[in-house]
Amino acid sequence: MSDVIKNRDIVIVGQQAWDVEIGSNCKNIALEFSRHNRVLYVNAPLDRITLLKHKSDSKVQKRLAVIKGKDKGLIKLQDNVWNLYPDEMIESINWVRGDWLYNLLNKLNNKRFARSINKALQALEFRNVILFNDNDIFRSFYLKDLLKPAVSIYYSRDYLLFVDYWKKHGEKLEPEIIAKSDLCVANSTYLAAYCSRYNKNSHYVGQGCDLEIFTNKQGLAVPVDMVSIQKPVIGYVGALQNIRLDIPLLAYIARQKPNWSIVLVGPEDDVFKVSELHSIPNIHFLGSKPGEELPAYINAFDVCLNPQLVNQVTIGNYPRKIDEYLAMGKPTVATRTEAMSVFAEHTYLCDTKEDYVAAIQTALNEDSAEKQRERIAFASTHTWENNVKEIYKAINNTPQK
Repeated sequence: MSDVIKNRDIVIVGQQAWDVEIGSNCKNIALEFSRHNRVLYVNAPLDRITLLKHKSDSKVQKRLAVIKGKDKGLIKLQDNVWNLYPDEMIESINWVRGDWLYNLLNKLNNKRFARSINKALQALEFRNVILFNDNDIFRSFYLKDLLKPAVSIYYSRDYLLFVDYWKKHGEKLEPEIIAKSDLCVANSTYLAAYCSRYNKNSHYVGQGCDLEIFTNKQGLAVPVDMVSIQKPVIGYVGALQNIRLDIPLLAYIARQKPNWSIVLVGPEDDVFKVSELHSIPNIHFLGSKPGEELPAYINAFDVCLNPQLVNQVTIGNYPRKIDEYLAMGKPTVATRTEAMSVFAEHTYLCDTKEDYVAAIQTALNEDSAEKQRERIAFASTHTWENNVKEIYKAINNTPQK
């Protein structure tokens, strides 16, 4: 019997609205759900502080027009996919200190949110819905009670409690929403283990990736700004953020191996811009590049890096970057974290700065066409279809009302 769920009505709530330009796990999951089911993707409701601070923003104006009844909030995006702009505003309450008052106001916010969703469910004639909550701790805390879905799912893909905004009330409420959900699914083994502390019906379901632009691109020309850079090239592609990346580690590698070129492709935060790395001659900052050009840079690397710091921001996150490196067959050296355990057979994992230097040398020495084929084949398994099949499997193993 196939694990694929068909002909169900699925409601998705979460952190990212459909009209946010950046990529989103949840949007990709919604589209995969819609291959066999009807999907209502619900944008977060407009809150009062966002209105006050960003009233002129076109996205805020759209939401305000829906609330005032001047524009429709339920929009069909494509076959089987609808997007809902809620027609009620919620209060901004994160500043509230007392639990009893916060819980009261949050329940009122949830009731407003649920009213908007229920109107859409009636209009679309959705029945026995599956509620899929993408890490929305506060605004969706009571939706299981208010919408009464056949099954409620909490999807964990980020450890939010490291951030002050989420930590303030989330330390209490996230364990509670995990516990009362029918099941939890997570995109990393670390987050699945975290959820299982509060709900035994928690599952690691993997991660889908959009790897088309990285697949079968091994013959690309070397970018102009890399032509004169000495080989071997040890490279990183992505945002250069000091909260995520280990600056002293990069400096150590460069100084230990002055004949290696360390190439960093991506926008720098303020700490990176003034870091010691800019004074080391074999470190090259190439700046931001359009997404479609990144495969050419990765292709020009001899070894790819993911020099993460280990902290609450990074330890649980699934590193999609690794799939991009492996999809191009590249030997990859990365910091060992629990989330990286799924890549252990196809990457070189390090605990110390000395490990990094040794692992990069090993990666250079033993790279081969066979290893490249194995890496590409492994990355190709990380599709949205496979990701959603694992979610379906978890749902099918959960009793429903």
